[in-house]
Amino acid sequence: MLGNILRTLKSGTEHLNYGRDIIAAMAQKHLKHGQDTARVLDIGFGSGADLLNIRQSIKGREVILYGVDGYEPHVQQGASKKINASLLDIESERLPFEDQFFDIVVANQVIEHTKDIFWIFSEISRVVKPGGCVIIGVPNLASLHCRVQLLIGKQPSCIEVLGPHVRGVTKESFERFVTADGYYRVIEQKGSNFYPFPPAIAKILSRLLPGFAVSLIIHIQRTEKSGKFIDILKTRFFETNFRTAEKTS
Repeated sequence: MLGNILRTLKSGTEHLNYGRDIIAAMAQKHLKHGQDTARVLDIGFGSGADLLNIRQSIKGREVILYGVDGYEPHVQQGASKKINASLLDIESERLPFEDQFFDIVVANQVIEHTKDIFWIFSEISRVVKPGGCVIIGVPNLASLHCRVQLLIGKQPSCIEVLGPHVRGVTKESFERFVTADGYYRVIEQKGSNFYPFPPAIAKILSRLLPGFAVSLIIHIQRTEKSGKFIDILKTRFFETNFRTAEKTS
């Protein structure tokens, strides 16, 4: 009964989970003072909505769009949107780009689907420029509705066992992960959407209480530190076989 009520209340607000306006604003802020040409990569670019929003928000310079995705129809459709698209398994293959190639890398509502995030963030650390912008969007395991679900003994909806997500993320835990050994620094974290409130109220609450919002939008920056993020596994053992090298055929 409670689940049905909550689903009814949140209906029509789901689009806010993606925080697309926040992502475009973060990208615009990063590129406000920069070179004439900017390269932007979206990991798991899907429909290309985030890339297209970023290009539209950046005025007065050329923005070249790149995307990788594991779903072939998305890759096939990318060309019609002027996206340089590649089919890729991001958990086991190298990103097909040179070192320090991108000004901005986006991964929105992607990493919660993955186990090998050390590999993914290592490849990002390789292809983004020092000082470059990385924008991550994830469901928030500590959102208000997930806390209520746990309180009444229910599985948080953002990490259902019978579902696509394999990883839960909170603000503090993600910051500890991504800043490990100094390859990245966190610039800002914002919230997007706030169940079970209507859009106008949800926007206000997610801005005031990002730690309780449905989704987290996190702007991080690649530091000047040499090497790749995967090197942090050389000094840590997590009792699981995280990937440390590219899959070979």
